[in-house]
Amino acid sequence: MTEKSTGASDAAASYKTAGVDIEAGDRAVELMKEWVKKTQRPEVLGGLGGFAGLFDASALKRYERPLLASATDGVGTKVDIARQMGVYDTIGHDLVAMVMDDIVVCGAEPLFMTDYICVGKVHPERVAAIVKGIAEGCVLAGCALVGGETAEHPGLLGPDDFDVAGAGTGVVEYDNLLGADRIRTGDAVIAMASSGLHSNGYSLVRHVLFDRAGMSLDQHVEEFGRTLGEELLEPTKIYSLDCLALTRTAEVHAFSHITGGGLAANLARVIPDHLHATVDRSTWTPGAVFDLVGKAGQVEQLELEKTLNMGVGMMAVVPQESVDVALTALADRGVDAWVAGGITERGDHAEGAALTGSYAS
Repeated sequence: MTEKSTGASDAAASYKTAGVDIEAGDRAVELMKEWVKKTQRPEVLGGLGGFAGLFDASALKRYERPLLASATDGVGTKVDIARQMGVYDTIGHDLVAMVMDDIVVCGAEPLFMTDYICVGKVHPERVAAIVKGIAEGCVLAGCALVGGETAEHPGLLGPDDFDVAGAGTGVVEYDNLLGADRIRTGDAVIAMASSGLHSNGYSLVRHVLFDRAGMSLDQHVEEFGRTLGEELLEPTKIYSLDCLALTRTAEVHAFSHITGGGLAANLARVIPDHLHATVDRSTWTPGAVFDLVGKAGQVEQLELEKTLNMGVGMMAVVPQESVDVALTALADRGVDAWVAGGITERGDHAEGAALTGSYAS
């Protein structure tokens, strides 16, 4: 009795025929090495390709009581904009911002980061472009990229689909730890301008602009002076070194990174239970992209504010006597910043922070 040939089964099965191309992965690693080298700090040992990234912890001996700060994050559905645009060298910048700007909130210096890139099919040049963006972001945040993982998931992701995630570590002296316990009545709230949508709320943005308004990524938008796709891919501003420089120049009680959940909810995370932060909308005008999302989807203002950053990417809480020095220091670093509110007793306020007034026109 002879077995009938089934065609595809005639060839021996391999990892490659199952959809995973190890050689392509190796090629991607070679292409990304030059970018990873640009992020190296003197504390980093070894090179790319080991099983673990090494960081010389003896560098922490200069601290009396070092606290390690860690964070992990991704960039959500903004990756789909990058995929559709065929632009892969900015999404890594977004990833670093989301991770390292969380770490700096407590006053910690970013030390190192690792990344995870998941793809349906390894396109070496595409993966290298993503890592290029991560490396460039790490340079802007002052941290090293010590390792990562590229995983190929055929059958779970389409050939052009991908996602990114990262984890970072920083360090802060215990006595310099920033947070709610430092905030006092009368403190000022300083807002730092965002570079646009950053990396939050893209599920709402995509639904409103594409599904409801029928807009396209290559559509020129007069208010932006560029295409919709270019606006949506604008990299997230990285504030890490600006915030650290501010702590060396002025007294800072707390920072708040404005990400998912919006301005009020994120600011409330660093406000003590007995105090309240008020932010005056009239102190700034949100960028055109926020107005477009609101009008195109008939999205109520409160819904926009709890989803998007509305033009503010980071906030600092400082004593009144430090306001002028803080604003000058941020201006010297090219950061658009202004006094947006202040701290009062909680009183009858149920929330830790709230927005008041109307946006400036």
